[in-house]
Amino acid sequence: MTETSMPVPAPATPRGPETPSPTTSVSRAPHQIWRRVRGLLLAALLLVAAGITFAALTSDGAHGRLDPRSPDPTGSRAVAELLKGRGVTVDVVTTLDEATAAAGPDTTLLVAGPNVLTAYQRHILRAATGDSSGRTVLVAPGRSSVGTLAPGTHADSAGPVTSRPADCDLPAARSAGTADTGGFRYRTDTHDAVACYPADGLPTFLVLPEHGTGDTVLLGSPDLLHNDRLDQQGNASLALQTLGSRPHLVWYLPSLSDPSAMEDPGDGSGSGDDGTAGGSGFLDLVPSGWLWGTVQLALAAVLAAIWRARRLGPLVTERLPVAVRASESTEGRARLYRKTNARDRAAETLRSATRDRLAPLVGVPIRDAQSPKVLIPAVSACLGTPSDSDAAALLFGPAPADDPALVLLTDQLDALEREVRTS
Repeated sequence: MTETSMPVPAPATPRGPETPSPTTSVSRAPHQIWRRVRGLLLAALLLVAAGITFAALTSDGAHGRLDPRSPDPTGSRAVAELLKGRGVTVDVVTTLDEATAAAGPDTTLLVAGPNVLTAYQRHILRAATGDSSGRTVLVAPGRSSVGTLAPGTHADSAGPVTSRPADCDLPAARSAGTADTGGFRYRTDTHDAVACYPADGLPTFLVLPEHGTGDTVLLGSPDLLHNDRLDQQGNASLALQTLGSRPHLVWYLPSLSDPSAMEDPGDGSGSGDDGTAGGSGFLDLVPSGWLWGTVQLALAAVLAAIWRARRLGPLVTERLPVAVRASESTEGRARLYRKTNARDRAAETLRSATRDRLAPLVGVPIRDAQSPKVLIPAVSACLGTPSDSDAAALLFGPAPADDPALVLLTDQLDALEREVRTS
């Protein structure tokens, strides 16, 4: 047996900054990178274009629930226009300072979302409206807000909205007749309060007299103010008489961005009756278009998962209809490893195959081919090298750090096997 030494790769020569990186057979070409990313770029471009188009189409007129500028089904533009036709001025405000400054004997202040207000904002609003001798209309105030904005009044759990008779002596309610009411039901300790439209014995429309000629009106539900319900039952009559009793109407749409919300000394009571901002829950604060968009994206994700999950069961071995060359199978597996950057799996496959071929050549049983304690000494003895570290690094070393290192490992394994075969 001829004594030979195992080839050890020469140390890499450091390149200067002017030396370009070598291009290997496993490096991706620019056109390959383009083919990979062009689908994502196209999808992102379509998404941006769709968002711009949607924003342009919906930028005019659509504002939100109970917004007197919104023509949406849940907006209140219809009642605002009818009030303007009767000579009532309608102003929209979004901050507490604007709302309290507008309170007065000739003003009806409508608070569209009292449950969004913090405890600090409710106390300030109550102090401004209690002695104003005007009218304050609270739309669906819940347990968290009604006690402050209407002292001595309590809210029970919300019920369904349906057509109900007035069943009270209030002239506006008797004139309107049956209306779509419901939602929160109220109990009050005020003796001269006027309770209308009862549900299960408790009113859903409550008028509380204040100092002088002022009063506070509690609406258990905002539905009769919506555009899509205004022409039903006596909704229009009740809404116009409730909001048009003064020559000036201030429509207060509370906003979470109101600076006064940051001045709350902080008992955390600015949340709604269900633990979220607002009395109707967090989802009601999200525009309906976004909810439908989320549902569509979820459906698209499910369809994509079904499309990609082509195999719905375990792998089954079957005879191929044609013969596939071993080189083609090897190349196909190599491309799969490359696609997933599985250099560790590829290196282990190459080393395991080399160990299986070297074991019979150095007199090691095939069952011990994967044991470094048995195979490495036998290979070193066959090559006549005093140290086992070089053979161990090649056959049982760490995974290559990059693709060129994987190609270099392949060349070294081939060289090692040739040395063993010729020794």
